[in-house]
Amino acid sequence: MKTIQAKMHNSISWAIFTGLAALCLFQGVPVRSGDATFPKAMDNVTVRQGESATLRCTIDNRVTRVAWLNRSTILYAGNDKWCLDPRVVLLSNTQTQYSIEIQNVDVYDEGPYTCSVQTDNHPKTSRVHLIVQVSPKIVEISSDISINEGNNISLTCIATGRPEPTVTWRHISPKAVGFVSEDEYLEIQGITREQSGDYECSASNDVAAPVVRRVKVTVNYPPYISEAKGTGVPVGQKGTLQCEASAVPSAEFQWFKDDKRLVEGKKGVKVENRPFLSKLIFFNVSEHDYGNYTCVASNKLGHTNASIMLFEVKTTALTPWKGPGAVSEVSNASSRREGCIWLLPLLLLHLLLKF
Repeated sequence: MKTIQAKMHNSISWAIFTGLAALCLFQGVPVRSGDATFPKAMDNVTVRQGESATLRCTIDNRVTRVAWLNRSTILYAGNDKWCLDPRVVLLSNTQTQYSIEIQNVDVYDEGPYTCSVQTDNHPKTSRVHLIVQVSPKIVEISSDISINEGNNISLTCIATGRPEPTVTWRHISPKAVGFVSEDEYLEIQGITREQSGDYECSASNDVAAPVVRRVKVTVNYPPYISEAKGTGVPVGQKGTLQCEASAVPSAEFQWFKDDKRLVEGKKGVKVENRPFLSKLIFFNVSEHDYGNYTCVASNKLGHTNASIMLFEVKTTALTPWKGPGAVSEVSNASSRREGCIWLLPLLLLHLLLKF
């Protein structure tokens, strides 16, 4: 019976002590500290969201009671857990150290924590501040956009994190240099076709690797023909006229001769179309095929055309030709034969006289 009464007395005394300490902290009333170096809590604790935070308090054998509080809430009193949060656990309760751990830390855990002790019936406190860092996260970003050349656009990239992240915009293009904006918003006035492509939003705060998202900007513009050259072909040979055009959306091509459109399937003629190139192919050019052709490139924003000439190239028959060297060679050979014939009698006479 006396043991039960003693435990009840200790519990009541401990509740009064921790309650008074919490009340003083909550009301901003300084608690009697006595020795300014005791108890001693660690410096501010900085952890990332999701990690565990350890709060340590250095004590000595003069301490009779000890507790950890979060603002006005008692977390642990001695070995007894007063809070219901399963993430808060007691790590050590020795004559030199009293420490707790908060697991899976979140942003709402940030704030002041107090180590409260009692020595010789006098409460003393020491405070530590828990700082929770959060990796950057892009929570809102503009969708891919298609816009006509000359109009204005505005791109948005909103990011959260602790510390507050820095947001930058960069144009992903071989011609782009550096950042185009160091802000959440990117404004482009009178956009040009050269400014089309991917725009990259990056959010960073040194807590974790930067978070990157991209927005595709498509700039529409009417066609313009970049190359259209005439060609010369002999009769009976294969000939090709080419027409190159740049446009967004891609251009559609048509071919005309004498205001008449050339359609696919015409005998001896074929039209090959690609996104930026059209070919008019003649498999066996005739006299009737020569003349001026018109290439027309169009899309929803406009059209343009260019004239291309198919002209005749005359071919000449090549005959073998003997140069002076060949004639000289024949002449020299004849001379050598004649010289040998008149020397033959002299050689016979010389042999007869010798014998």
